[in-house]
Amino acid sequence: MGAGVAWALAAGLLWGLVFLSPLMLPDYPAALQTVGRYLAFGLLCLPLAWFDRHELRRLRRADWGHALELALVGNLLYYLLLASSIQRTGGPLSTVIIGTLPVVIAVVANRRDAARDGRLPWRRLLPALVLIAAGIALVNHVELQAVRADPARRVADYLLGALLAAGAVACWTWYPLRNADWLRAHPQRSARAWSTAQGLATLPLALIGYALLLAWSAWRGTGPVQPLGPRPEVFVLLMVSLGLLASWLGTLCWNAASQRLPTALAGQLIVFETLAALLYAYLWRGQWPAPTALAGIALLVAGVLWGVRARPLPAVAQAHPD
Repeated sequence: MGAGVAWALAAGLLWGLVFLSPLMLPDYPAALQTVGRYLAFGLLCLPLAWFDRHELRRLRRADWGHALELALVGNLLYYLLLASSIQRTGGPLSTVIIGTLPVVIAVVANRRDAARDGRLPWRRLLPALVLIAAGIALVNHVELQAVRADPARRVADYLLGALLAAGAVACWTWYPLRNADWLRAHPQRSARAWSTAQGLATLPLALIGYALLLAWSAWRGTGPVQPLGPRPEVFVLLMVSLGLLASWLGTLCWNAASQRLPTALAGQLIVFETLAALLYAYLWRGQWPAPTALAGIALLVAGVLWGVRARPLPAVAQAHPD
């Protein structure tokens, strides 16, 4: 249990970095950032695949199909929605909406996977969920006040950004559940090799998306086509960093956590990503969070600690007469 929590914490710290890129590259479309990040991820996985070549050869066609599904929904579609949302809301609003993931995943997983992982009784799970939800609500309250006080922001953009973030929540509710299904069904497989397999599955999708973006830009004819955008050095450095740290290493850490923790509990630990993203956002702004926001963060941590203490009850097999 302790090792699983540590792996989940590492994944959250790495995944929090993806919330910074849209703020650092406001002049880049979210679609270009998405295909750029996952193109870098896929290319980085090509040499890494050599170290896991024996494990990768063991994967069957169905396994690669599963990896392709995860790559499409959990990587490309999720980040396209998230980056689009952040560029419209400024970051913190999208972050706190994504912060509902621990509650959403825990509730869905506790109903969906009780037979496999055991059921966390609601009387044990509810206090943790209430603490997490209250913490998210406090942080959300502070950020929404800042949104209303900024005359340069348009309410319509925030509403659209909120809807896009909700779509990202749906994608990333589906992803860890489906990913955990494969990992728990293959407990002897390498978490690192499965991360690399997802990167390899992402590469052709990112290449197709990148080609379509270039073709669209050329067809529109609004100016010279810039394959790497107006700041190519910054763009390439950020994409490679995200591809290696957030995509490959973050996925590796999360896979290791998923192999060690019940899905409902692992879902709660995604709160580490929210905390890391808020920390990085405040550092980027150069300001300390308001006391109410700090109180919300404290409640988030308290909810996670409470959730870690909960233990699932094994499913009781139906008795058969002799």
